[in-house]
Amino acid sequence: MKHIIQVLVENKFGILARVASLFSARGYNIDSLNVGETQDATISAMTIVVDAPDERILEQIKKQLNKLIDVIEVVDFTRREHIERELIFVKISREAKEEGVISKLIKDNKLSVVANGGSDCILLACVDRQSEEEILRELKKIGIKELVRTGKAAIRK
Repeated sequence: MKHIIQVLVENKFGILARVASLFSARGYNIDSLNVGETQDATISAMTIVVDAPDERILEQIKKQLNKLIDVIEVVDFTRREHIERELIFVKISREAKEEGVISKLIKDNKLSVVANGGSDCILLACVDRQSEEEILRELKKIGIKELVRTGKAAIRK
């Protein structure tokens, strides 16, 4: 089961490594990790997505996270109301035969064109998981030259 965990931490050197090591020490691979400052520049929010088949081990990790000096709060969003999004940059070829398909994708999925020059076009999407999969499925038909994703960011509702 995929878990989305937010860890609020003091914005200090080394905290990211300490948090990540708790997951790796228990044999969990972090599927995505998104870190950024909050409204308070001294506090960062980490959004960690991890596949945790054993909930007991995940509970141990969360307890150990809470014991770290620089950790302020640990929240598992998995069973709580929240909003999550992922930012995606996609570079595709701008061929004349695909213009109609690209225009429809942009219109239907609220994609933004962030660079449009020469033979390439770079699109930006800020979407939920379901929309992300639909968009990428359609773009793969055209041909994706490059894809970069931020990982999930989440906030309580």
